[in-house]
Amino acid sequence: VQLVESGGGLVQAGDSLRLSCAASGSIFSITTMDWYRQAPGRQREFVAGTASGTNHYADSVKGRFSISMDNAKNTMHLQMNSLKPEDTAVYYCSAGAVIITGEFVTSWGQGTQVTVSS
Repeated sequence: VQLVESGGGLVQAGDSLRLSCAASGSIFSITTMDWYRQAPGRQREFVAGTASGTNHYADSVKGRFSISMDNAKNTMHLQMNSLKPEDTAVYYCSAGAVIITGEFVTSWGQGTQVTVSS
């Protein structure tokens, strides 16, 4: 399963961005899709995710970020509003999926940079 993120960029505090993660390959079904982020000098941390139609968010982004899924296109979007400088990081998409052989695989995207200036 290949994951490609897009939508990152440089914005000012208070602005919005929409990230997308498109999954492709021999996918039978996607079980989970998540967003993580990693800021310089910090560990990668969970941001938001969706599994079985239920969305989950880190406390730091609740009320500001929201996930939506386009199941027909195997694409997940992350709408980020009211961005803060501390949201600056490389954002990674991760997915757990069953492929056509019946095997469960976990994949990561290459990441997309989000920079929020104050």
